[in-house]
Amino acid sequence: MTVITGKRITLEEYLKYDDRTDSQYELVAGELVAMPPESPKNVQISLFLLVNFLKFIPVNRLSNKVEIVVAGSRATTRIPDLVVLTDELATALEGSMRSTITLDMPPPALVVEVVSPGKANEDRDYRYKRSEYAARGIAEYWIVDPQRNAVTVLILVDGFYEETRFTENTAIASTILIVRNFREN
Repeated sequence: MTVITGKRITLEEYLKYDDRTDSQYELVAGELVAMPPESPKNVQISLFLLVNFLKFIPVNRLSNKVEIVVAGSRATTRIPDLVVLTDELATALEGSMRSTITLDMPPPALVVEVVSPGKANEDRDYRYKRSEYAARGIAEYWIVDPQRNAVTVLILVDGFYEETRFTENTAIASTILIVRNFREN
């Protein structure tokens, strides 16, 4: 990740930012951060999950391109690999000019992050996003970790996540859906 601006910007400035490229950015504690392209393996995992989620979730309730504004002392947005929207959230996003879930909208039902290699990426997905998503009220958060060959499912209970880790070809227990064989043989 590379910090783009040397100064902190507001959420409004971030939402208007356009460098006329296909680059993807998150706003982290008020700083514009360039997100590197995903590895081919992470893209395959995300696509595999998307295809399998479509067996349980209508297409209008899934997104792999939405960003979420999370609460914090400084403006922060996250762009998960996959998001399951509630009916209320899907309705709130209809007609929007940008796929951004703002703080005045209901939270998603489920968010999936596929961990990229490296300590900074692990810290971001296992620590920072965990607390941000819990504070945002996201009912379920999956951390798909190809390096550990595991999926950690976090269920929000009384404002904190309770976690269960699934490995190998174990069926994943979810409050939203069940996916079997998350890993191809």
